[in-house]
Amino acid sequence: MLKAAFLGCGGRSRGHAHAYQHVTKGELVAVCDLDETRLKERGEEYGIPKEKRYTDIHEMLDKEKPDVLHIVTAPIWRVELMTIAADHKVPVAIVEKPVALQGEDWKQIRDLNDKCKTKFVINTQLHFHPNNLMLKKDVADGKIGEVRFMEASARSTMVDQGVHVLELAHSYNGFAKPIKVFGNVSGGKSISGRQPSPNTAEAAVEFENGVRCMLLIGSVAPETNDSGSIYSHKRISVYGTKGFVQWTMHWWERSTPEGGYEKGTHSYGQQDVLAQAALTEAAFDWAVDDSKPHPTRLEHALVKSNIIMGAYTSTLIHEPVELPFDPPDGLLDALKERIAE
Repeated sequence: MLKAAFLGCGGRSRGHAHAYQHVTKGELVAVCDLDETRLKERGEEYGIPKEKRYTDIHEMLDKEKPDVLHIVTAPIWRVELMTIAADHKVPVAIVEKPVALQGEDWKQIRDLNDKCKTKFVINTQLHFHPNNLMLKKDVADGKIGEVRFMEASARSTMVDQGVHVLELAHSYNGFAKPIKVFGNVSGGKSISGRQPSPNTAEAAVEFENGVRCMLLIGSVAPETNDSGSIYSHKRISVYGTKGFVQWTMHWWERSTPEGGYEKGTHSYGQQDVLAQAALTEAAFDWAVDDSKPHPTRLEHALVKSNIIMGAYTSTLIHEPVELPFDPPDGLLDALKERIAE
């Protein structure tokens, strides 16, 4: 049985922990957090003995030597904590999204990934939702014909939920290379928060295989259910020459020559815990077998972050941005000045 440890015991860690009821290849053995009250509460909740609860990440990694480290912290500490994982030669680290916020940390994380042996996975678990996997297989098998167009949308911000639907678009399109983005953003209310991002964004993305995607984020994104929460509206739609598939947080639909029109519902919560478990299982697989690269690995996540940085830059220069590109420093500060409210 392989070993896992948590760095960060905030509320988001519960999603990671609950998934272990479905994980068969590894077990959670230790947790770490600077907040001792939270560490005690989560340690007891997750069944971690006192001697396996740490306030020092270096001590935990030295003593426990986990095969998989879950980095469940705010994005402002990404570079520092990923570097610590790499310095301790952790085999695989699962990192919460977003992977980067602007050009400076994107380039630092890219360079770290190029030189270190630690394998990084980004926790975009929607990739593994059972009904997403079902619909992706339909697309990959050609059941909707040749893919021509996609729409990915979320009513929260770009780096909060937009990264999730952008990952879906990339994976539904077989991880084809994006080559151009033209974008526009507005609204500065959220740009100074813990996950700084414009309130609203639109971006037209072109891939090397000719497929195009429209990314709709914030108030311009469609509502997909009756919930008043902005966090319950995520959608991916994929249109082909013979049909289409569509997934939302609460329902899915498809139309194919073989099956006609079909529609179904699902429980997001039930699907999400299974998806989190599948993402974790795939991380354990990668830890012991280099021939099983993780589909939400950092290499792919950096591509999506580059699209987002490109959309931000496009807003500032009023032109499409060729991808990949090195995003400029000070990108968020420039956006703040442009869209301040």
